Amino acid sequence: MDTSFTNSRESLASTEVCQTDWSSLNRPAQIRSLEVDGFVVLPDLISTDEITAIREELDRLETTAVDYSENQRGHRHVIATDSPNTIRLIANPPVIEFLGDLFGDELICTSCMFSLAQPGHPGIAIHTDSQPYGSKIFGKQASSPVLARVLYYLDDLTPERSPFKVIPGSHLSMHRDGNPYRRYLSHPDEVMVTGKAGSAAVLNQTVFHGNYPNHSDSDRRMLGVAYRPAWAGPIDDVTEHDAQAVARLPDEVKPYFRSKNTRDIDFDVPNRPDNLETDAPGISPGRWTG
Repeated sequence: MDTSFTNSRESLASTEVCQTDWSSLNRPAQIRSLEVDGFVVLPDLISTDEITAIREELDRLETTAVDYSENQRGHRHVIATDSPNTIRLIANPPVIEFLGDLFGDELICTSCMFSLAQPGHPGIAIHTDSQPYGSKIFGKQASSPVLARVLYYLDDLTPERSPFKVIPGSHLSMHRDGNPYRRYLSHPDEVMVTGKAGSAAVLNQTVFHGNYPNHSDSDRRMLGVAYRPAWAGPIDDVTEHDAQAVARLPDEVKPYFRSKNTRDIDFDVPNRPDNLETDAPGISPGRWTG
């Protein structure tokens, strides 16, 4: 197993850093960024007081190290913990409104997990979260054809504190190099995304992404929440959320925890069904311009 650092501290000085003014984007531009570039940043989603409360909750959780580094740790089942401020973030109105406009469908939350990159974290290899046939790491849930992951950053992302990494547009490739099961230690076209605590990067699950090492002397905490549209179910049945944990969720969060096996599809659709529509704004290029 490769346990080397994805990027040296010295290399950060020559890394391309994303310069987009995310606060200036309107909704069509946000959707275009996510669909075309594979990611978008939604700034200033959480107040300072909320960040403090969420950090305190997550810092109490027991974390498990990944197989390649003791300094990359996580807790996978946040909804089953006593973390009320964190769990309410799943129904954060600005994010829910954005995803509603993006998907045009009911939302299903498929996961909510805490990620902790401690000093010495070597960086996450460039990968996709899309596994069309499932995988050992992600299971069958990653076979959902459409999914967006919201990465809430609870500490400032500086170049040395494990910022987000992405290869813009990589999800559009039809080349073998774009096989969603491929992984890369680094890439000459990777882009660093920095930002303030309280912002979130939203990514298309099919884009190649990762993060940089934590060369700083402080932790980088992140809450990752995944959503998909109701129609886009996995290829096979997956394990449901813990029913008791769902029953304890706040009323405003419960609607996003319908069955993870929901699939709103018509397998027997004919070539020319009755009452064919003649307009669909959700697939018009106009969705990028308003």
